[in-house]
Amino acid sequence: MNRLFWVAGLSLLLASNVQAHSAADIGGGFVSGLLHPVLGWDHVAAMVAVGLWGAFLGNPAVWLLPVVFPLVMAFGGALGLAGVPVPSVEIGIALSALVLGIMIVLAARPPLWLAGVIVAIFAIFHGHAHGTELPEAASPLAYSLGFVIATGLLHLAGIGFGLLVRWPLGRIAVRAGGAVIALGGMVFLGNAI
Repeated sequence: MNRLFWVAGLSLLLASNVQAHSAADIGGGFVSGLLHPVLGWDHVAAMVAVGLWGAFLGNPAVWLLPVVFPLVMAFGGALGLAGVPVPSVEIGIALSALVLGIMIVLAARPPLWLAGVIVAIFAIFHGHAHGTELPEAASPLAYSLGFVIATGLLHLAGIGFGLLVRWPLGRIAVRAGGAVIALGGMVFLGNAI
């Protein structure tokens, strides 16, 4: 329901832009990139999980993980645009939701560098998917900017929910959110295999 609210609101805000511009221009590329991560449950789950896990881990992870993910994701997107193959992209995306969800459920607190590496590895798969699914007529730069901004907004949503860890019931809610993400990851993995 919450996702529907955001998609509907975003669609209303961007409706005149979508009708006024074809996908061949910068506006169409940006809108396509902005909507791509939001319209895929697998992307939404993993990107929200990055923010949730960062908030759960606290400073500096709360800002570091959501910065690492889009930076490395942009690199993965460039690989996809360049046609560089990355094996098992859909499995990697599904595993990202599963593993990150499990990290939240278990309240895993690995060293910061390891958390960053885990997030970065999964970001490559997400970025590659965005890069290879780039509409041919869209502006690659505008599309990339759109999917990086949407990713950041999904991370912020995860951080916002993750800040509930300050209270005992909030910790339970965040870990339950991680369980939902992990279960979604299992479903995505079943569909990807």
